[in-house]
Amino acid sequence: MKKKKRKTSAHLIDSLIGPGSEFEGVLQSEDNLRIDGRFNGSIESQGSVTIGESASCRSNISAKEVIVAGKVYGDVIAEGKLTITPSGQMYGDVYAGSLIIMEGGLLNGASRMEHAEAASVASEQSEAAPSLQQPEAG
Repeated sequence: MKKKKRKTSAHLIDSLIGPGSEFEGVLQSEDNLRIDGRFNGSIESQGSVTIGESASCRSNISAKEVIVAGKVYGDVIAEGKLTITPSGQMYGDVYAGSLIIMEGGLLNGASRMEHAEAASVASEQSEAAPSLQQPEAG
């Protein structure tokens, strides 16, 4: 009998911090996570992290994909896509492969976008040889 391989989808929720719940600390997850309560600390996920409309997070978030529909106070690193919905409020810096801010969504902070391939090539080149600056002709 074959085991079914579980697909990781941004719409499938594996862990939930529900409304009325408060959590403080370091949260690490290999799967998708949704927060609808209050969270203080850091979040690291190999899947997606969804911050629900009623949620308030004072944390740095690192995940494959992040969806902000509530309030986030902290920095976000999204390997893939960061989406800020019309009800989402983001107060912090953003590093993402792609960034979507829907009309009504709020981002107060710096943003940086880089394709994963370009970032890895750039870091390999900088480690391999020191860059030599050439004066510009002009």
